[in-house]
Amino acid sequence: MRGMAARKRKPKEVEPRGLSPAQAADRSPPAHVRELARAVEADGGAIVGAYRDPLGGHWQALALLPVEKVAPTPFQRDLSQPHVERLEHTLAKLERFLDPIVCVRRPDGVYWTPNGHHRLAAMRALGARSIAALLVPEAELAYEILALNTEKAHNLRERALEVIRMARDLAQVDGASEKQHAAIFEEPAFLTLGLAYEQNGRFPGSLYHPILKRVDAFLGAKLASALATREARVARLLELDRAVAEAAAALKERGLDSPYLKNFVVARINPLRFQRSAKADFDETLDKMLAAAKRFDAGKVKTGDLARTGGGPAE
Repeated sequence: MRGMAARKRKPKEVEPRGLSPAQAADRSPPAHVRELARAVEADGGAIVGAYRDPLGGHWQALALLPVEKVAPTPFQRDLSQPHVERLEHTLAKLERFLDPIVCVRRPDGVYWTPNGHHRLAAMRALGARSIAALLVPEAELAYEILALNTEKAHNLRERALEVIRMARDLAQVDGASEKQHAAIFEEPAFLTLGLAYEQNGRFPGSLYHPILKRVDAFLGAKLASALATREARVARLLELDRAVAEAAAALKERGLDSPYLKNFVVARINPLRFQRSAKADFDETLDKMLAAAKRFDAGKVKTGDLARTGGGPAE
């Protein structure tokens, strides 16, 4: 009844899973973990202990690694210097490193960290000789760990660049298709936008992202072939953006001044704007938009039309 306190819902019962503390603290690591420990010592590091992950039972180790032997994966996003400086200030104040980075060992003795780039940079700035790391025996997990990285929230540009760098690295060693890596890449649009950002660092990705989410799909071709296909697609996308910029410039010449002129043009030429749920073909959609952008008539646009569009998405 209205006015009565809502009855509390009974908490959902969760089936216990994983290992008990005693099981996780297994003192008999398998041969591949013992071999990894020997390699770490040969590299100048030290293994504090090996254990089984309490959730999935997989083996991993807590290691102390020489800072000079640790490097970020070459395909992840660039450093945010303000974030590094904040971490450096906090670590210097605490004089404690309480959040181990995640690492995998490469055959050349370099330790890649897919989750810890900023913390590693802060420790280097402080002159630290070693760094604590959770060492994962399976090197291929670096790609999956990177996809789950929550050290610092991504913006669209960072995530797209990270994904395209992963794809390029995997294409050199992995014969699987792009579609088989969907879980790592997360969105096909990230691959396309990553290529666009590489060619134009100021590309307005957020302007086209909603459209790409509806027309882009993971390709069934092997990664190397899929990248070539996306390169051709991105050439069309960049051509479209140039045509949109020209249409926006024509509006500005008519005295229509707004930071959202390109948003207005894209909204006008978007053939999917009245099709809320339907998927569409990538090439067909871009062809329609490019043709519409090239024939865009700024003279037919009224001030009230622009006012009704409101603001655009932030990058």
